Amino acid sequence: MQRFLASSVSAFPWRRLLKKGPEAVYAALFFLILFTATYISSIWLKTSTLSTNSKPTVTNQTTILSDKHGTEGHEKPRKRIEFPLKCSVGGNQTQTCSTTHYPTGFETEDEPSSRAVCPEYFRWIHEDLRPWKVNGITREMVEKANRTAHFRLVIIKGRAYVEKLKKSIQTRDVFTIWGILQLLRKYPGRLPDLELMFDCNDRPVIRARDYRRLNMTGPPPLFRYCGDRWTEDIVFPDWSFWGWAEINIKPWEHLLKEIKKGNEKKKWIDKEPYAYWKGNPFVAKTRQDLLKCNVSETRDWNARLYVQDWIRESRQGFNQSDLASQCTHRYKIYIEGWAWSVSEKYILACDSMTLLVKPTFHDFFLRSLQPMQHYWPIRDKDKCKSIKHAVDWGNRYKQKAQTIGKAASDFIQQELKMDYVYDYMFHLLNEYSKLLKFEPRVPVGAVELCAETMACPRSGSEKKFMTQSLVKSPSQKSPCSLPPPFEPTSLRDFYGTKLNLIRRVETWEDTYWKNFTQQSQTDQPLINS
Repeated sequence: MQRFLASSVSAFPWRRLLKKGPEAVYAALFFLILFTATYISSIWLKTSTLSTNSKPTVTNQTTILSDKHGTEGHEKPRKRIEFPLKCSVGGNQTQTCSTTHYPTGFETEDEPSSRAVCPEYFRWIHEDLRPWKVNGITREMVEKANRTAHFRLVIIKGRAYVEKLKKSIQTRDVFTIWGILQLLRKYPGRLPDLELMFDCNDRPVIRARDYRRLNMTGPPPLFRYCGDRWTEDIVFPDWSFWGWAEINIKPWEHLLKEIKKGNEKKKWIDKEPYAYWKGNPFVAKTRQDLLKCNVSETRDWNARLYVQDWIRESRQGFNQSDLASQCTHRYKIYIEGWAWSVSEKYILACDSMTLLVKPTFHDFFLRSLQPMQHYWPIRDKDKCKSIKHAVDWGNRYKQKAQTIGKAASDFIQQELKMDYVYDYMFHLLNEYSKLLKFEPRVPVGAVELCAETMACPRSGSEKKFMTQSLVKSPSQKSPCSLPPPFEPTSLRDFYGTKLNLIRRVETWEDTYWKNFTQQSQTDQPLINS
């Protein structure tokens, strides 16, 4: 370019123009500048057009972007390429899993050293897999897990195959499988081959005591949604993260944003100064016992409890069950049903201080939450007195109660966002696959499943929620880095801290009721904190 301008200037007949006067020189300069600007613009336009028209290419089914360029050390971020559902046109065509529609691999941008460490609750992956850490998992162990399993999942070369063993409650199995398919779309080609059994019922069934005898083989590895201290089922994120079609609960990624907006509608101090709960009390005696704490003409335990009739709600279009609109009280009660309840994450997502009735079961993230930091512990026996004390304490120490509620909602918004749910699934399945002592194979009767074969034939809320929760493109970043296992001493300290905090609250409560006199409900009782 510089050579071109220099040659143009030197070749121009300047002496001849000077003899004609300054007007001629000025005119010549004007046309020379105009010509140069036109030439530069044409080069810029050509370069810009080439850059804009550059398209991603697929080589060996690994997505590569051809527009990643820039000055040295300052590469432009990759464009996100979306791969929407590709449903067959016409009702007579059978939907199949294409081998070319979605990439089977993807080059990530980040370096291993720059990856963030996963949240603390990822450490429980090591604990859940500890029963097989020494001797591994044999095919015989996996086959024993089919006694209660609803489906067998096999992943081979990034493709998913499912053998249905029995029908699950509602569409739990459908949306669990759908979630795993989205994981494969988020991290294509990253999961190793594996084979597992999944039980979609509520309560864990693999009792640890049955496999502690000398020379006993390890327990059957069985995946499910929750566990407890006496069992060794492997805990996995529940189906409702991708939507619960039967009761119109949206996929988590969408619902989480709505709950956040709901929190912003009213300040904590302006919310109702009571404990709120709404649900189905007929699934467990502990919930029926909770209803005794409702306000009555003779007693006010500071609780406002409502029965949720899902059949009537379904007929009326779910007008009274919007979860994003139920953060209107300063305190919200979480209580288990037949086992753990999916309502847990929705309650914790509110800025309200969660009153957590002593649980028996745990899901994959609850174990890392601490009392007085993320929730207020409530006794499972004598719930009414425990709830009244908690609400009276919070209404007296408003700033402390608000801080506890905010810590829980921040945890849910930041550490339980959908990216981390997928990363938890990725690491759990990856670590599980390392323990397998056999080569996974597709059993007779298994069917290959993909987003198209699952979503395209469906209708109504099922298709709507699948479309909303569809992972449309591979992640441009690798999963977060899995933290190491707990040290025995740190795990012991963790449990000790949790137990001491619960005992401290129970001591406050005992003192509260010891000093409680027959005051009117509007008086402030004496609270020793």
